[in-house]
Amino acid sequence: MSIFSSIVSKIFGGSAPAAAAPATPKPQVIIVDGSEATADIAPPARDAAPPAEPVDVAAVLTAIAAQKGGPSDWKHSIVDLLKLLDLDSSLAARKELAEELNVHAGDHGSAEQNLALHKAVMQKLADNGGKVPDDLKH
Repeated sequence: MSIFSSIVSKIFGGSAPAAAAPATPKPQVIIVDGSEATADIAPPARDAAPPAEPVDVAAVLTAIAAQKGGPSDWKHSIVDLLKLLDLDSSLAARKELAEELNVHAGDHGSAEQNLALHKAVMQKLADNGGKVPDDLKH
């Protein structure tokens, strides 16, 4: 599993609606000219389920930080964000994440790259259905 996929999994969790099992058609009794017959008739098509509400990324991360009780600067630091989600925050992991997201700002491990990587993660979360405040994406 990619590092970004792990981030999405930790934040979005089980919030995606489960697909409804298709209904099994039940035999229908039809009376034609006084004779009974059964026929498999599919139930009427249902409207598609409404789209799930976007996941409020900031609210989820704030709740995780509150639950853990320790200080975290996840709003600005990619290292703190990864640690908050119990993911590897090592330089090697951040290099891999930078490659996944095509982030090439500054040297690996530099403040410039870490900031760019944090913004890229937030933007990508928004692109994947997350509700992310603008100040975290730019």
